[in-house]
Amino acid sequence: MDPATPVAAAATHAKPSQSGLPPFEQMLAQSDLPPDPAMRFGRLPNGLSYVIRPNATPAGTAEVRLRFDVGSLDESAEEQGYAHFVEHMAFNGSTNVPEGEMIALLERKGLAFGADTNASTGFVSTTYKLSLPRNDADLLDTALMLMRETASELTFNDAAVDRERGIVLSERREGNTYGFVNFVDKIAFESPDASYPDRLPIGTLETLNAANGTNLKAFWQRNYRPEMAQLMVIGDFAPDAVEAEIRKRFASWQAPDAPVTQRSYGTVDLAREPAVDIHLNPALPENVTVTRQGAFDPAPDTLEKRKQDVLAYLGHAIINRRLVRLARQEEPPFKSASIGSEDVFRIGRITRLSVNTTEGGWERGLTAAATEYRRAMAGGFSQAEVAEQVAKFRTSLEDAAAGEATRSNRALIAVLEDFFDEGKVPTLPSTGLDRFNELSSEITPENVLAALKKVSVPLDNGMLRFSGKTEPTGGAGAIRAAWVNAMQAPMTDVSPPEAESFAYGDFGPAGTVVSDVREPIYGIRTITFANNVRLNLKTNDLSKDRVFVRVSLDGGYLLSTRDNPRAVELVPWMPRGGLGKHSADELDSILAGKSVALDFGPAGDSFVSTRVTTPRDLDLQLQLLTAFVTDPGWRPEAISAYRNSLPDRFARMEATPSAAMSTHQLAVIADGDPRFTTAPIEFYQALDFSDGREAITDRLDHGAIEIALVGDFDEDAAIADVARTFGALPEREAEFRDRTAARERSFTARRGPVFLRHDGEPDQALIRVFFPTTDDADPELTATLELLEAVTQIELNQEIREKLGQTYSPGVGSSMSRTYDDFGFFLLNIGVDMSQVPATMAEVDSTLATMRDAPVPDDILQRARQPLLEKYDNALKTNGTWLNLADRAQSQPDRVERFAQYRTRIMSITAEDLQAAARRWLPEGGSVDLIAIPRAAAEPDLP
Repeated sequence: MDPATPVAAAATHAKPSQSGLPPFEQMLAQSDLPPDPAMRFGRLPNGLSYVIRPNATPAGTAEVRLRFDVGSLDESAEEQGYAHFVEHMAFNGSTNVPEGEMIALLERKGLAFGADTNASTGFVSTTYKLSLPRNDADLLDTALMLMRETASELTFNDAAVDRERGIVLSERREGNTYGFVNFVDKIAFESPDASYPDRLPIGTLETLNAANGTNLKAFWQRNYRPEMAQLMVIGDFAPDAVEAEIRKRFASWQAPDAPVTQRSYGTVDLAREPAVDIHLNPALPENVTVTRQGAFDPAPDTLEKRKQDVLAYLGHAIINRRLVRLARQEEPPFKSASIGSEDVFRIGRITRLSVNTTEGGWERGLTAAATEYRRAMAGGFSQAEVAEQVAKFRTSLEDAAAGEATRSNRALIAVLEDFFDEGKVPTLPSTGLDRFNELSSEITPENVLAALKKVSVPLDNGMLRFSGKTEPTGGAGAIRAAWVNAMQAPMTDVSPPEAESFAYGDFGPAGTVVSDVREPIYGIRTITFANNVRLNLKTNDLSKDRVFVRVSLDGGYLLSTRDNPRAVELVPWMPRGGLGKHSADELDSILAGKSVALDFGPAGDSFVSTRVTTPRDLDLQLQLLTAFVTDPGWRPEAISAYRNSLPDRFARMEATPSAAMSTHQLAVIADGDPRFTTAPIEFYQALDFSDGREAITDRLDHGAIEIALVGDFDEDAAIADVARTFGALPEREAEFRDRTAARERSFTARRGPVFLRHDGEPDQALIRVFFPTTDDADPELTATLELLEAVTQIELNQEIREKLGQTYSPGVGSSMSRTYDDFGFFLLNIGVDMSQVPATMAEVDSTLATMRDAPVPDDILQRARQPLLEKYDNALKTNGTWLNLADRAQSQPDRVERFAQYRTRIMSITAEDLQAAARRWLPEGGSVDLIAIPRAAAEPDLP
C-alpha cells in the first residue's frame, strides 16, 4: 500500500468532523496538492484516523498525539468547562491505571510532567500529548496504552473529581487577569451572534462546581468516539511496527450508540449595524481596533486557493511594512499597527486593523493607520514594495525547503494539527517553493491588490473597539467621528524610499589565525585571531542549512553598579537605532530576502547577539554584526520607542500577582540594591543614549569577543568569513574582565513573610519561597540541587496539587549564578486562593520537613532522576545545546567538562545526599517568603 494512500476498507466509517470538515480521505482526494509521501494515513474499521510519519529529528525520539474533535463548543450551557475538566480527569484514574499512577508511571520512564506529558483543550478540539525521549518498543507500548485508557477507560471517581476540581478552579483563577477579561470582551463584541464567546474552554464557576463523576462521564462517553479521534505518531519508529501497535491497541474500541450532538457555531451577521465598544482597565495599553466580518469561503485546500492566499498575504505584508515604517519615526503616530484577515471558525471571515498608541494618542494613530489602509486599497502597491515582500517570502520558503530533511517531530505534528483543524493539506516545503517559483510571473502589483480585496472585508462601516486606561473624551461618538473623518480625509501619494546597497563589508585586511586546536571531549574547533577575537566551531547535520551564530562581547550586566544601576538599560534598544549609515527601517529593505537580523543585549558578564542564519547568508550576518559593533546608529527613534513603552510597562507592574512579584522580588532579596530595584518612571524617562554611550562604546571598541558557530557549514569558509569581519578589527582585549566588585551581590538576611500588593482579583494570591544558596562554581553541588529541584517538584505536585487541589501548577527552581559570586537561590512558586495562603504555607513547611527528616524514597528519586537523564541523553541532538557548549568554550572551558560529566554526577547522587542538601540549603526558617495578596486584603495569619 502506498503510505500516503488512505485505508479504503475503513473509509466507509469516516464521518465529517464536528467542525464541518470532510473526512481526511475526502480532503486529500478533493485537493490537487500532493501530501507529504512519508506520511502514512490510515483508518481503523471503528473510524479512528491515524497518521504515522517516520522522522529522526531528534534521533531516537517521538511525539504521540491523540486529538479528539471535541472542545468547549460541544458543551451545553450546563456543561461549560466540561471538555477541559475531562482532559484533567484523564490523568486521574482509568480501568488499568489507578488514580495518581499515570504521571508516576511516565516519570519512571523518563517523561517529565508538563514538559513531556501534557494536554490542551480549545474551542474545537482536545489533544493529549506525550513526548517520548526514546524510541524503544516498551515506551511506545506504554504511550499507546495510556492513550487508549484516555479514549475508553476513564473512571471518573467522584472523590477524584472533587480533588481535581480545586486544580481546575485554580487554573481558572490564575488565568482571570485583565488581559483575559479584555480578550473575552473583544470576542463578544466582534462576534455577538457566534457561540464561542459564551463557550470559553475554562468554563464558569457555577458549572465547574456542579460537575460530578456522572455528568463528566456522560460528556466523555458522548464525545470520545473513535470516529472523532485522530492518533498521530511522529518519530524514529518503523511505520509498520507502529501501525501494528495501533491496530492492537485500538481496534476493539467501539463508539457508543448515543448520537453526537451537532456542534453549533452560531452565526455572523453580515448586515450588522456599525457599533462601538469601550473597555477600560488601568493596566491596559491604549488600542483602537477596526473590524468587519464577511462570509466564510468553504473552498478546499487547492493549488488555486494557495495561490490566492499567497497573493493576499503579500498585500497584507506590504501594508504592514508601511505601518512599521511609520512606527519607526522619531515622533511616530502610533507604537505599532497591523492589518490582517482570518476565518472565524467556519462561519465567517474577519478583517482587523489594530492600532496601539500612546496614552491619549488614539485619534492620531487611528487616522494615520486608516490613511495607509485607504491608500493601499485605492492606489495599490509599487513594484518595489511587491519585490521586497516577495524576496522575504521566497527566502522563508527556500530556508524551509533546505531544512526539509531535518524538520523536528514537533514541527511535523504542527503540520498535521493544521490539517485536522483547518483542512490544510500537509505538503512538503520543497513543493511549496516549487509552487511559489511557478507563481512568480503572476505576482504583480495588480494581482496582489485584487487578491487582497477578495479576502479582505471592507472596513468603511467598521466595528470600532477602544481599550485602554481612560475613556476618550466624547466617548463612543468621538471614536466613530474620528473613524469617519479618517476615512474621508484627503490622501497624498507617498512613495517608499529607494532601497540602498549595504554600505558595510570592508573592515580592513583579513585577520590572521594564531591558534587553531580542537578541544578533546566534543571536538569543538577553537580559533584565535591575531587581534584576540576568539572563534569556536562545531559542525553537524542536525538542522540542514542552518547555522547558529552567537557573538559574546565583554561587559553585560557587570557594567551596572550601585552608582550607575541602569548602565545597560538601553542596550537592547540599540538595534532600533540601526547602523551609522542605515536606519533600522532602511536595513529592513536592504536585507530583504536574506536570513539575517540584528539583536543585542546584556546577559551575565557579556553582551550577546544570537541568530540563526543559513550557510549562504553567514558572511552577511557576520558583516551586519560587525557593522553594529563598529558603527551603531544611536538614532533618536530608538529612544522614542523606549520612552513610549514606559507608561504601559509601569501600568501593569502590579496588575496581577505575578506582575507584582516580578516587579519587587529582586529588590526584596537584594535589600534594595539599586541594580535590582525598580526606580520611579521619571528616572527611565530621562534616560538617553548619551548616559551610557561612553562605557558601551568602550566595550564595542575594545572588549573581548568570542564567537560561536554551530550547525551546517563549511569550517574553513566560516573561518575566512570571520577573518574578513570580526578578525579584521583592531586588536582587542584578550580576556573578559573579571570585575570583582561588580560581581558582589548579597541575599537579604531577612526571613519569614514579606507581603506584596497586587491589583488583580480579590481571590488571587501568589507565594514565592526563596532560600539562599550559592553560585555554580561547584558542579557536584549544582547537580545535587538540580536533582533536589526535581524531587521537590514531584513532592509539591503530589501534596499541594493532587492531594489538596490547592494550585494548578506549583513550580520549583534552583538558580545558581555564574555571574555573581556566592549568589543563588532555591525557589518555590505557588499560586493559590487568597483564603488558602495559611494552609498552603503550612503544607510547604510540612513537605520540606519530610525531605529534611528522611531520605527521599527510592521511587520518588527514580521519578526525579530519570527525566533528567533522558533530557541529558537527548541534549546533543539539538543545536541549542551545542551552541551553549561552544559559545564560551575558550573563556569558560569548564562548561564542556561539566556537561560531559553531568550524567555521572546525577547518577552518583544518593537519597541521603538529597536529604543532606535539603537540611543544608532548605532549613526550617531559612527562607524569605514573598506573598502577593490583593491590595485591599488584610495580611493573613500564618503558621
